Amino acid sequence: MGEFVKRDGLLFYVFFSLLFMEFVFREGVFQAIQLRDFLLAAIFMLGIAFFIYFITCFMEGRAGFAVSFLLIGLVSLLYVSQFIYFKFFKTFYTVYSAGNGGQIAEFWKDIGTLAWKNGVWLALLFMPAMLFLFVGRYLSFQKQDKLNRISIITCIVFVQLAGIGTLKASGKGINSAYDLYYQSSMPLLSVDRLGLLTTMRLDMQRQLSGWEPKLAVSVKKPAGASGNGPPSKGPSGEDDARNYNVMDIDFAQLAAKEKNNELKEMYTYFNLVEPTEKNRYTGKFKGYNLIFITAESFSPYAVNKEITPTLYKLVHEGYNFTNFYNPVWGVSTSDGEYVACTGLIPKSGIWSFKASGRNYLPFTMGNQLKKLGYETRAYHNHTYSYYGRDVSHPNMGYEYKAVGNGLDVKVTWPESDLEMIEKTVPDYIGNEPFHTYYMTVSGHMQYNFSGNYIAWKNKKKVEGVTLSAEAKAYLATQIELDRALEQLLERLEEKGVADRTLIALSADHYPYGLSAETIDELAGHKVDKTFELYKSPFILYAKGMAPEKIDKPVSSLDIIPTLSNLLGLEYDSRLLMGRDIFSNSEPLVMFVDKSFITDRGKYNSVTGEFTPTGNTSVDEKYIQSVSSIIQAKFHYSAKILDTDFYRKVFQP
Repeated sequence: MGEFVKRDGLLFYVFFSLLFMEFVFREGVFQAIQLRDFLLAAIFMLGIAFFIYFITCFMEGRAGFAVSFLLIGLVSLLYVSQFIYFKFFKTFYTVYSAGNGGQIAEFWKDIGTLAWKNGVWLALLFMPAMLFLFVGRYLSFQKQDKLNRISIITCIVFVQLAGIGTLKASGKGINSAYDLYYQSSMPLLSVDRLGLLTTMRLDMQRQLSGWEPKLAVSVKKPAGASGNGPPSKGPSGEDDARNYNVMDIDFAQLAAKEKNNELKEMYTYFNLVEPTEKNRYTGKFKGYNLIFITAESFSPYAVNKEITPTLYKLVHEGYNFTNFYNPVWGVSTSDGEYVACTGLIPKSGIWSFKASGRNYLPFTMGNQLKKLGYETRAYHNHTYSYYGRDVSHPNMGYEYKAVGNGLDVKVTWPESDLEMIEKTVPDYIGNEPFHTYYMTVSGHMQYNFSGNYIAWKNKKKVEGVTLSAEAKAYLATQIELDRALEQLLERLEEKGVADRTLIALSADHYPYGLSAETIDELAGHKVDKTFELYKSPFILYAKGMAPEKIDKPVSSLDIIPTLSNLLGLEYDSRLLMGRDIFSNSEPLVMFVDKSFITDRGKYNSVTGEFTPTGNTSVDEKYIQSVSSIIQAKFHYSAKILDTDFYRKVFQP
C-alpha cells in the first residue's frame, strides 16, 4: 500500500488539487456551485490530471519533482489570473485576449488593489502548489516503462470518452454543456458548465485549428421578429422599394453568379431578410451635424436631476428610451463600442473592432457622412492604440486623435472628459457640416477616491449624498461626463449651431466595476442580473426638438440603423443586425447567451424560462423561431467580419 501511494500519489495529489482549485474558483467567482456542472467538470479534470501525470512519467528524482511543481504552479497561476480578470472585467480572457493583452498592464494599480481585496481567495488558489513543496518529498518520481505509459494514455482516452458520453446524455439544447463543448463559444457559460480548464483547453484547440461555431442557421425566410416589409423590390416593382431602407443590390443575382459556397449562402440569406420601412422619422434630422458619444460605464444611476443636471436634461428633453439595453458581448470592453458604431454583433473569441480595421465598413457614421462632405473626426481621451483603436477608428472614416497622437490632455487615471471637450471642440465647430465621435474614459473603474483621479476631483460634489463610498465615487466619475456635456452644449449654443446638431450618446457597457451590492444600492432594489443589469439610457437630443418617450425594447445594436434613418442616409437595413427603432419592425433585443426580449416578453436561454409581457402568451414554436433568427444574426454577423462581406457587395 505504501509503495502504491508513493508511486501513484502524484496522480491523486494533482487530481485533488485541480478539484480544490476549481471549487474555490467557482465559489469565489459565481458564489454558487451547481453539483451537476461541478461533477462534469471533475470528469474532464481527471483526464487533465492523467495528462500531467503522463508528462512526469518520463522523469525521475529532482527533475520529476521540479516539473510536477511547475505544472501545478502554472495551473494555479491560470486560476488566479482568470479570477482577477473576472473581478476586473466580469468575463474571462481567451487565448486571443491573452496574446493581445499587454495593454492591461496600464491598470496595474487597479489589479493590485483587486488582488489585495481578494487575497484570501488567491492564497487558496495557490495553496496546492505551495503545499506540494512539503508533500512532494514523500512522493516517488521515477520513469515509467512503456506498458505503464500506454496504460496512462488509455486512461486519458477512457476518461475523455466518459466526459463526452456525459455531455451527450445531458441534452443538446442551446447553452447546454454539449452545445458549449461542440457548437458555441461563450466563456462565461462554458466555465460554469464545463470548468475553467476544459474551457481554456477548448479555446486553445479552437485558436490553433481555426474552428468556427457550428450554428444551426437557415437561409429560409426569417419570420416572427424581423419586420413586415417586402424584399428590396416589392410586388409593385422598382417604385415599391423606395419606401424601404434598401440600396440597389440584387442579392439573388449575386448568389446565382457566386462560386464560393460560403458567399453564395450569405447572398441568399440577405436576399430573404426583410428590410425596414421608411417612416415619419426618416430624414427628420437630415443635414444636421452629428456628435456621437460612447460613454464609459454610463448607466441609469448616473442620471440625477441635482447631481448630473445636463445628463438629466438630455435624457428627458430628447427621445427618452425607457427600455434600452447595452448587452455585454464577451471578449473585451471594446465590443460594446463595436456594436454601437457598426450595427454588427461581435465575433466571439477575438477583438472584433480591431479585426474590422482591415474591412470595408460603409455604414459607420464616419464613412456615411464623409461621403456627403462632412468633416469627420474621432477622439478618445486615453491611449491612442488601446484595443487597436488606431486601426479601427481611421477605418470608420475618422481623422482620429487620442492621447499619444494629437490629443494633449493631462495624463491622469482616468483622464478628463471635460478637458477632452474643451481641447477638441475648436477643431470642428466652425466647419459645418461636421460629425464628431467621442469615446470617453472618465467613468472608468475602480470606483474609489484614492486611485481614481476623476472621482477624487469631484468628491466634494457627492459628499452630501447618502450612499456608500463606492457608489459616491461612481457618481463622481459621471459628474465629469455631465460637465463635459454642459460645456459642449454651451459651445454649440455660442456658435449658433445647437438647433441643428444632433447628439447621440450610449454606454459601452454597464458599470461592471461596481459590486453587485452597490448596483442594488444605486438602483434602490435588487437588480435582475439577466436583463435589468444591462438596461441603460440612450440619448438622442437636439435643441428645440419635441420630447418623446419610446417604450419599445431596443438595444445598442439598433443605433446605426436608427441614426441612418433619422439623418436620411442611404443605407441597406438588411445588412445590419439591428433595426431602425422608429420603424414598424418587431423589437428584438439579443444577449450574448442568446436570451432575448421582444414586445411579447423576456426569454432566459439559460433557464429556459419565458416571462410574458402582460397577458401575452407564446408557445415553444415562437421561442424557437426567435432563437433561430438570433442564431442566424450571430452567424452572419461573424461572417461579415471574416469575409469582408461589405467589400464583396459594394466593391466586387
